[in-house]
Amino acid sequence: MSRDPEFALDESLAQQPAKGHPKGLYVLFSTEMWERFNFYGMRALLTLFLVSALKFSDKDASIIYGGFLGLSYLTPMFGGYISDRYLGNRNCIILGGAIMGVGQLLLFLSGYTYAGNLSLATNIAWAALAVIIIGNGFFKPNISSMVGQLYRKGDTRLDSAFTIFYMGINCGAFLGMSICPFLGDVKVGEVRVVEAFKWGFLAAGTAMFLGVILFIFLKNKYVTDPEGKAIGTKPDFSKSTLSPTGEAEKAQFTTASILGVSVFMILAFFGIHYLSIDPNPIKSWVYPFIYASGISLAILILTDKTITSVERQRIIALYIVAFFVIFFWAAFEQAGSSLTFVADKQTDLNLFGFLLPPSFVQNANSIFIIVLAFPFSWFWLQLQKRNSEPISPVKQAIGLALLALGYYIIAVQVKDIGTSGKVGVIWLIVMYLFHTMGELCLSPIGLSLVAKLAPKRFSSLLMGVWFISNAAGYALAGTLGAIIPPTGDKFAFAASKGIDLQGVLDGKIQATASQLAVLAKENIDIHYPTFVGFTIHNLYEFFMVFVTLSGVAAVLLFLLSGILKKLMNGVR
Repeated sequence: MSRDPEFALDESLAQQPAKGHPKGLYVLFSTEMWERFNFYGMRALLTLFLVSALKFSDKDASIIYGGFLGLSYLTPMFGGYISDRYLGNRNCIILGGAIMGVGQLLLFLSGYTYAGNLSLATNIAWAALAVIIIGNGFFKPNISSMVGQLYRKGDTRLDSAFTIFYMGINCGAFLGMSICPFLGDVKVGEVRVVEAFKWGFLAAGTAMFLGVILFIFLKNKYVTDPEGKAIGTKPDFSKSTLSPTGEAEKAQFTTASILGVSVFMILAFFGIHYLSIDPNPIKSWVYPFIYASGISLAILILTDKTITSVERQRIIALYIVAFFVIFFWAAFEQAGSSLTFVADKQTDLNLFGFLLPPSFVQNANSIFIIVLAFPFSWFWLQLQKRNSEPISPVKQAIGLALLALGYYIIAVQVKDIGTSGKVGVIWLIVMYLFHTMGELCLSPIGLSLVAKLAPKRFSSLLMGVWFISNAAGYALAGTLGAIIPPTGDKFAFAASKGIDLQGVLDGKIQATASQLAVLAKENIDIHYPTFVGFTIHNLYEFFMVFVTLSGVAAVLLFLLSGILKKLMNGVR
């Protein structure tokens, strides 16, 4: 088989030192670190705030959480498009960061007013989440795509660079999920101090504004390409239509293709909406919009008239991998919803004499990322030197398998604890260790894969498409998080009111009207949740759903790796 001339050209340009990384990587590392402090710090508190302060049920909080994360990773496709066509990466990063900081201040205001006016506080919280979603759309795809622009096309250091960048993400996540929970998730004995949530949100907003200021002052000096030219500036389409590598600089979408895809998106939206009708408007309207948008954008990019045969195959390979990534994030992102509820209600949080806040436990993921990021980066480089490094899809299949193993470990531990027992927090930490190793095999490798496979004119837009797979995964995470069965606190409360909740759930006892009213007031379901026809009776069965989904996805992706290797045309 003859070698792809475009790939050969990429290799000829990749004559950079084999060691070290440009200083711009560490500027982007630091900027992303403070943004992730902001985002993950708030995320750690969000569902507990919704339940404790704004009086949502666990189920509705999980669905809101999934919808919020899904939209946060859907808007990057719009932010990527605006960047590629109008504002450039730099301006979008500054704009998005400032908007997110304002959103956190609104959450602070919601936490400040909830006690006096619950309705007003709830509306402010909705506005805050909407503002953060918009800000993240401008920020997220642009800072990630700038990492790839620091290097020449074909540079073999990209996997290593994105792993280092990913450590920046998790340094911020670690700081955010350490400081914000200790400020905002406060308990006196068994009683949560709900008034404290606002201080966690304020800390998150402060970090975001710090990251924006840092980027403004350092971007011009360090964020440059190998020739020292500024990257991420406003696009200029007036000079040429081809890049130095022979790629077209500007996409060409026909009016017919745009209209056709728009019609398809509307039909897909209403079709998915019809299949997922639910009393919760987020599940019924927002989730279908996320799924329909992702499918439609993927189709639109392939209608570009300038796409070559090799580019088309590489983009299709990216789409296939992105599909499997959905199942990873659907399972992984239980951290902020169902796993936080398990940590809060059915976990012994005493660790070596310290009583951990429930929202802090998920921080084990960030700690393990910081510890393992460089060893993983070194490991891939060593395999590369021996010409035995697996291609990106194989790495990602391994990541899915590790995720499944982590869930299997916790499933075994909760199998016999019943409704009143508690699992040791150490087992949640062990689960997060395997999830972290899976994440390092999948997420930074995926970001690197986008940088390798994306044509330059689609660098930010395809990064947005990649994040749409995250968005779809988060939407699915909300759906799956809502099928968690009643936790131990629900049974204890029912028993205190003379209600045999286990008997009611099993259909052995018919609750009276007054008992049903008591349970409804506390948002306690009287029926077991179901998923694709299966009834979820306990936490063991709940966790086995994620073992099955991620395990099957791992096997299928591995089996497809040979086909994907051909579609990637020399890119690993």
